[in-house]
Amino acid sequence: MAWEQRKLGDVVIDHNAGIYISKEDYGKGTNVIGVGNIYDSDIFDGEIYRLGPVNDDKFILEENDIIYGESSIVPEGIARTVCIGKNGAGSAFAWHTRRVKLDKNVVNSHVATLELNYLHDIRKYLVSVSTQTALTGMTTDGYFGATLTLPSIQEQQKISDYFKQLDHLITLHQRKYDKLVVIKKSMLEKMFPKDGQTKPEIRFSGFTDDWEQRKLGDILVSLQNNTLSRADLSNKDGVAKNVHYGDILIKFGEVLDVSKESLPMISDEGVLTKYKSSYLQNGDVIVADTSEDSTVGKCSEIAGLNGEIVVSGLHTIPYRPVEQFASGYLGYYLNSSAYHSQLIPLMQGIKVTSISKSAVHDTDIIYPKAKEEQSKIGKYFQSLDHLITLHQRELEKLKKIKLSMLEKMFV
Repeated sequence: MAWEQRKLGDVVIDHNAGIYISKEDYGKGTNVIGVGNIYDSDIFDGEIYRLGPVNDDKFILEENDIIYGESSIVPEGIARTVCIGKNGAGSAFAWHTRRVKLDKNVVNSHVATLELNYLHDIRKYLVSVSTQTALTGMTTDGYFGATLTLPSIQEQQKISDYFKQLDHLITLHQRKYDKLVVIKKSMLEKMFPKDGQTKPEIRFSGFTDDWEQRKLGDILVSLQNNTLSRADLSNKDGVAKNVHYGDILIKFGEVLDVSKESLPMISDEGVLTKYKSSYLQNGDVIVADTSEDSTVGKCSEIAGLNGEIVVSGLHTIPYRPVEQFASGYLGYYLNSSAYHSQLIPLMQGIKVTSISKSAVHDTDIIYPKAKEEQSKIGKYFQSLDHLITLHQRELEKLKKIKLSMLEKMFV
């Protein structure tokens, strides 16, 4: 059976704008969904923020209602739409959003939402009919002028079921990912001693000794870094790998496994001679000394080296421990709030923030004397990062599948 084109306005049976909310209205009561909350999913089925009792039914959502944003900061975000799921029914909706009821005999609300959010021709149309002022606005005439392409209601239901299942998997992995990120942040605070203390809040069993505290400059010696810009580096073959400060700030984690990460290359053979004494080794730590915010001091510990030549690049301070530490310990400790909080008062600059090598040298580091305890800490966080990466990759994979299927399942 051929798919049929229908104007959205032809299948609308009712619509109305949301309730005005003042600051005084917030409190315990009904869930409320607003413009800022309708960009994350296609189905609203959970809690947002809460509003005091809503006594007017015209502001209470029902299952299979759709709601769209009547304003947006950017044109691309205009008229983002969500379908109300079973658990979302009973929620209220705020001003700058509009609730729409569709003829369920003709159109599946979820399928309409997918088309309105993802189909290129519809998004292009909605941007074209939006009003461009301080905020991008959408009139009902403009929104209702969108053209949906619909199969039979039975086929629409199967399409909806498929994408609901896909969204369910995406949500599961997103929740697991978010939970692991929170756990990691919490453990980074609890597994290293706070300022003035010599033992952490949480510790592996069998270890009771106080931790050792020393000046960083007494434990780590600085190496030489190069000043090559991005333009001086290559993504192709070269004579040495380079660790750029921008990658430390954005791309790399606490432990940089050079055997797994793609590093930019240096093609100038003169670099080999100039920085020979500062070739990086496993266990070295590279600190980013410049940033546009308080992430200055973020660092990566080198691991996975197996004969490659790797050097530390622009706006970095490379360090080598004078005594051996268990793999991963320094990388995670130096990125923890227990250590990083020392750097914040030492940062200088307004638009661009930096920290000097001498200031870093004078900070305190604390560590357990037992290498076994250091090792357990490093392995724990590396295992946590492995799980985070797995869920992150699965999330990216499922999102790509969704976008691909949206392109292939609609005409």
